[in-house]
Amino acid sequence: MATLKQTVNKLLEPRAGEHEGDKNLIITVGIIIVFGLIMLSSATSVVAYAKFGNSYYYFTHQLFGLFLGLIAGFFFSRLDYHLWRKYALAFLIFSIALLLLVFIPGLSASYGKARSWINIFGFSLQPSEFVKLFFLLYLAAWLESRGKKLSDLHQGTGPFVVVLGVVAFLMILQPDIGTLSIIALVSLIVYFIGGGKIFHILVMILIGVLAFAVMVHYKPYQMNRFRCLADPNFSSNDICYQVNQSLIAVGSGGFWGRGLGESRQKFMYLPEVGGDSIFPIIAEETGLIFSGLLVVLYIYIFYRGYLIAKYAPDMFGRILALGIVSWIVIQAIFNIGGMVNLLPMTGVPLPFISYGGTAIISSLAAIGILINISKHTRITRTA
Repeated sequence: MATLKQTVNKLLEPRAGEHEGDKNLIITVGIIIVFGLIMLSSATSVVAYAKFGNSYYYFTHQLFGLFLGLIAGFFFSRLDYHLWRKYALAFLIFSIALLLLVFIPGLSASYGKARSWINIFGFSLQPSEFVKLFFLLYLAAWLESRGKKLSDLHQGTGPFVVVLGVVAFLMILQPDIGTLSIIALVSLIVYFIGGGKIFHILVMILIGVLAFAVMVHYKPYQMNRFRCLADPNFSSNDICYQVNQSLIAVGSGGFWGRGLGESRQKFMYLPEVGGDSIFPIIAEETGLIFSGLLVVLYIYIFYRGYLIAKYAPDMFGRILALGIVSWIVIQAIFNIGGMVNLLPMTGVPLPFISYGGTAIISSLAAIGILINISKHTRITRTA
């Protein structure tokens, strides 16, 4: 415990013009990460041994991604967040460039029906994970610069729709609808925070729903996700296999769980046990109590982010803080909701827990920025 306290104090040590950062936030994220590593090791032990002859293959690879993520988080937490405002346009260009990389032959990599990855020197990266952060940084700076002009159709709403539309189009081509849904929702949230009109938001939502309906019509596998949501038994051994196995895992965990390491679904029954399906393994092994506490921790992260946004010294910090925690919580809702069949499956990772270096690096970098914003809040200590 003393080591954890020293680490937190070092990370949050104030600089000139700053006060102490939000320790509650970093401790909460730290608890989720440690718990996630334990569960990832357990969930992937069988599939890792079957594929690589090493039960800790995914665990050790996740440690490498976590190491880079902690470095990124520390780096962003130490730099004044106002610095990123100067590079807003560069972040937009970089976001679009990242999304274009997946279409370059020899560089792009496919997984299932999605072409959302790139291979660089033997490492697999998912550019859209970084786009979540870079595009948010751009939007926060742009929305602040618009001010009262944001409600104007030609100077605010129009350009916002165009930029978001370009990003959306590139992600639909991959396709990566899950990540696009997160980016679109977070963008609408920060647009509202920045001063956008409710009427314009409702119109954008309507247009988005219509566009999504057309896309689903021409993409049968997307429609099948909604069919599984309505009736997971209509194709339990094929199209709805994953959601059915997920529900079996969650249900068999009961109140107390089978016990750590005692999952049965991880024995090649449930697909993607280290990725988007890790929550059912958590529920199966630890039961309703610990899986429920995990949900509470995500909610608490949002609460801390809300307080940071509330007391941020400027609109840029306010937009950025609420955008980051909205991203984390919406992604958790999409993942968990899909696994318990309350939402269509999206394939997005569970923040700070699911296997994937790119995801944890971008998430921890975002948390680092949030910590830095907390150092500049107008009060020394939040509730």
